[in-house]
Amino acid sequence: MIIREINAMRGPNYWSVRRHKLIVMVLDLEEMEERPSNKIDGFYDRLKAMFPTMYEHRCSVGEPGGFFQRVEEGTWMGHIIEHIALEIQTLAGMDVGFGRTRGYGEEGVYSVVFAYMEESVGRYAAKAAVRICEALIEGEDYDMADDIQKMRELRENDRLGPSTGSIVEEAEARGIPWIRLNKYSLCQLGYGANQKRIQATVTSETSSIGVELACDKEDTKYLLEQAEVEVPRGDIIRRERSLEEACDYVGFPLVIKPIDGNHGRGITVNIQNYDEALEAFHQAKESSRSGAIIVEKFITGEDYRVLVINNKMVAAAKRTPAHVIGDGKSTVQELIDEVNKDPRRGYGHENVLTQITVNELTKTIIKDAGYTLESVIAEGERLILKDTANLSTGGTAEDVTDIVHPANVSMAERISKIIDLDICGIDIMTTDISKPLSETGGAVLEVNAGPGFRMHLAPTSGLPRNVAAPVIDKLFPQKGDTGRIPIVAITGTNGKTTTSRLMAHIAKMKGYRVGYTTSDGVYIQNRLLMTGDCTGPASAEFVLKDPTVNFAVLECARGGLLRAGLGFKKCDVGIVTNVAADHLGLKGIHTIEQLAKVKGVIPETVLPSGYAILNADDDLVYDMRRSVECHIALFSMDENNPRIKALQRLNGITAVYENGYVTICRGEWKMRIMKAEHIPLTYGGKAKFMIQNVLAAVLGAHVQGISIEDMKAALETFIPSASQTPGRLNLFEFKDFTILLDYAHNPAGMMALKKFTDELEATVKVGIIAGVGDRRDEDTNQVGSIAAEMFDEIIIRQDKRLRGRTEEELIKLLNDGIQMKDPNKKTTIIPSEREAITHAVKNAQKGSLIILCSDVIPDALELVKKFKEQDLKGEPFMA
Repeated sequence: MIIREINAMRGPNYWSVRRHKLIVMVLDLEEMEERPSNKIDGFYDRLKAMFPTMYEHRCSVGEPGGFFQRVEEGTWMGHIIEHIALEIQTLAGMDVGFGRTRGYGEEGVYSVVFAYMEESVGRYAAKAAVRICEALIEGEDYDMADDIQKMRELRENDRLGPSTGSIVEEAEARGIPWIRLNKYSLCQLGYGANQKRIQATVTSETSSIGVELACDKEDTKYLLEQAEVEVPRGDIIRRERSLEEACDYVGFPLVIKPIDGNHGRGITVNIQNYDEALEAFHQAKESSRSGAIIVEKFITGEDYRVLVINNKMVAAAKRTPAHVIGDGKSTVQELIDEVNKDPRRGYGHENVLTQITVNELTKTIIKDAGYTLESVIAEGERLILKDTANLSTGGTAEDVTDIVHPANVSMAERISKIIDLDICGIDIMTTDISKPLSETGGAVLEVNAGPGFRMHLAPTSGLPRNVAAPVIDKLFPQKGDTGRIPIVAITGTNGKTTTSRLMAHIAKMKGYRVGYTTSDGVYIQNRLLMTGDCTGPASAEFVLKDPTVNFAVLECARGGLLRAGLGFKKCDVGIVTNVAADHLGLKGIHTIEQLAKVKGVIPETVLPSGYAILNADDDLVYDMRRSVECHIALFSMDENNPRIKALQRLNGITAVYENGYVTICRGEWKMRIMKAEHIPLTYGGKAKFMIQNVLAAVLGAHVQGISIEDMKAALETFIPSASQTPGRLNLFEFKDFTILLDYAHNPAGMMALKKFTDELEATVKVGIIAGVGDRRDEDTNQVGSIAAEMFDEIIIRQDKRLRGRTEEELIKLLNDGIQMKDPNKKTTIIPSEREAITHAVKNAQKGSLIILCSDVIPDALELVKKFKEQDLKGEPFMA
């Protein structure tokens, strides 16, 4: 049993599953192909014994126990692995339920898809499920305990914390997209120029001065004292010799803590004498970065945390440190174990409460109380186990928001302005929060920047508070603001790169700061920042993360969609240029109908208010309209196309090529943009496939509110060239001959190129062609056959894009295609592209046209430009 590949799908996969966290695992079951579950002795009983809770899996039967029924009747191992992967994640505290298993198109190979909460856990579960299934088949024992714990640890390491997670969930609920920017808590809400950032509960609008003040307890206390806020009497010292004087000034009992500490480190409370103070001083020193130590009055009462967001109190909680209550017969350790049995307590942040762990600090606190872990404490006696009330150390929280006295509310809101924090947590010690501090003798102990939300989101008792909502309200104050920028996503078999570049050019001419991805690279405001094939999700995220971009145009190829999904969840415009046979036989896509489903992901992700722009001349593309949840706009090279007419009768938006014009129609009203022959990209109207690309782009611009005048200006200035449209109909005029460089690399692209070159005059047409290793044999044969019709002479080269094939194989497939069409066609084989181009240039006849079909554009362009310079200087051609 072999795992061929595991891919994380962050967008809808090619089954159009509307989920965004899926693992795709390709399983090569080999010898298992002929051994379904009912053919392996004892398999059913072993599986049921190992996973009794799998009874809840309904499977396709549609009722509890349905999965076991399938196993008993006989099902394939890929299906069982899917369910094991889901079940072990659930056992590790991550309840996931979606899964599918389908044939891959190869005998014995399956695509297994299942959900995950954290990608690292999903990947681990995939591999663990295979190991478990193998053990079940062989009848071997398997202990899942290590796998379950490993998945819990992975989740805690990789997941967003409760505070960050709550803000992200609130953003998602409001339609605000988000991107995690590092492996910790730094997240982006919104896209491009409209983005806001959070890191835990610190936002991009949090005052850095406020954070510095909150981290400096001395300055904080001084400012609060000056503002007549009740704070404990205290002193700040740096040397041991100052300790006794400070203790005399403050008076016992007192608290000693580092001035720049956090998470309760180095804090000692309820110090009753100088010896205890001396020991506490040294502990605080170890946790202090600056060496400054606070000695202040120990205030008795309960520990309260008041949360203020945007200068408004939104929640308050009473916090209690981790503790046990004696029953007169159980040891301290037994009491801790009993507390940890509470189903609300879990590992790390996985549940409402955290399990209490016994560490050296806990043992010290127990010892100071006069006990050990083996001691039995009296019934009803409470034993504190931690020196802080943090939930992360096993503490509990009770919501008290509704009983905070108005004077205390006003004080907390005033403190947030004094320290200048948009989000702050204020620690208060008082006997009764429902009374003013001035009456109870309570005091403000600390002001925290980046306070945790967990105690408010899921208190142990009391009403949970959605404290993430006011954070989003502050970051996105305008009603309905989602922080999005316009996103135009473009896919198709051919023409998508040119359409993407033209769409980006139109937006730039309108005044947008455009970021766009293509098969040549990623561009931000016309600057090439990444090179290579950049049509996947990583490149899309690169654009959407850039804070200078306010309009995104994203080319989306099938490879990226199948490999890792999309780099965005929703777009405003989704354009599909066409669907033709290409890359079939790869990643489970064996038919053009399956390929259309992959391409159809783009229109499916368009927002309900957006537009899916579809090619009405392509049956498979036109059928995509059935699965979208947005508006539809159509384009066609035939204004009388019945599909166009039908949409026009419904007052829909279309773009057509009519009477030589590129025209947009609203209903049946025509708005002519300009004659196609006057659009440089179409080469005087000869390049029909370029007119089709223009139709798609202007339709995308129109539904984005760009005017006809702006579109016309953009079309007139979008000149086909090596810089603006690299590798797309790049013509180079030499003194005696012409070179045409184009990216055509599949049968559909070659046919479109043929239609264009058939209209070009030349004494002889010489074609330089190559095969691509990841195409089917018949596709490469067809490229050869089309070339035989296009060219008077053919040069076959083959030194790039072998992709698992040999040069000899690809050359033979092309030559076979040529021979099938014209056995007498003059054909030369020169494997090196550089040598092939050099040969064609040096032997070019006067008036000839050399058509270079290149799949690695930068290298070919560089060489052709070099020859062009030599031609201008009258120098001999030298590669």
